[in-house]
Amino acid sequence: MAHLTQRRSENVSGDFYVDSTCIDCDTCRWMAPETFHAAGDQSAVHHQPTNAAERLRAMQALLACPTASIGTIEKPQDIKQVHHSLPIPITETVYHCGYHAENSYGAASYLIQRPEGNVLVDSPRFAPPLVKRLEAMGGIRYLYLTHRDDVADHQKFHQHFGCDRILHQDEINHSTQDVEIQLSGLEPFELEPDLLILPVPGHTKGHTVLLYNNTILFTGDHLAWSDELHHLYAFRRACWYSWAELTRSMKRLADYSFEWVLPGHGRRYHSDRSTMAEQMQKCLTWMETQ
Repeated sequence: MAHLTQRRSENVSGDFYVDSTCIDCDTCRWMAPETFHAAGDQSAVHHQPTNAAERLRAMQALLACPTASIGTIEKPQDIKQVHHSLPIPITETVYHCGYHAENSYGAASYLIQRPEGNVLVDSPRFAPPLVKRLEAMGGIRYLYLTHRDDVADHQKFHQHFGCDRILHQDEINHSTQDVEIQLSGLEPFELEPDLLILPVPGHTKGHTVLLYNNTILFTGDHLAWSDELHHLYAFRRACWYSWAELTRSMKRLADYSFEWVLPGHGRRYHSDRSTMAEQMQKCLTWMETQ
């Protein structure tokens, strides 16, 4: 819970603020950029919400903050409505869950709503309001985990929903040794006709990505949009296994066609397939210079 006594001096005056427990995960800045920005190595409020839409996004970011570092001076009267607004729609069937977990360094998680059974992509916090919303939206059939860093409360979601968890064998450790579906090798794995898992070693040895409906790519920490570079990129300074292997993985991924990149960390990207293919080539060109 944010504390006013730890309020950062970089915040503008007003109701919303960020305190000094911020871990600079970037969540609030991409969820509500009109309210939050980077100030040094942490976030701060640069503009107080002035309308209902801005306030909703700021409140959603408050709930998503993995360290509860965002606070309000006045007790929010709309907190129940904001809880009910999560997960946040991205497309007709894909949602951003919010409620990011600190032990995933604030990674985003997503829900795919499908008649054949919903898929939770990476694990958010096991927050009671979110659990109730997921129940109302049809529960969880699969909990797909891109890699070892973003597993968070996977065990609690498995126990509550009875969902099958999916993780590559090269990512298994003591906390994930009981995962129901353990992938292996480098070959694509068709979980369902609309769910294709692609191994992309590099960031970690067993990292995978999920291509949904040949349209939406859930990329974990493999691929994201960079506002600074103005193109898709990979995390050179956070490559824990092999940059050369990551580059080879990216080349294989460029053979696929999709319209959305939804990462765990970094920014989303959406475009037509032709532009996305061009962006993948820009990414590869940049990677070869690193």
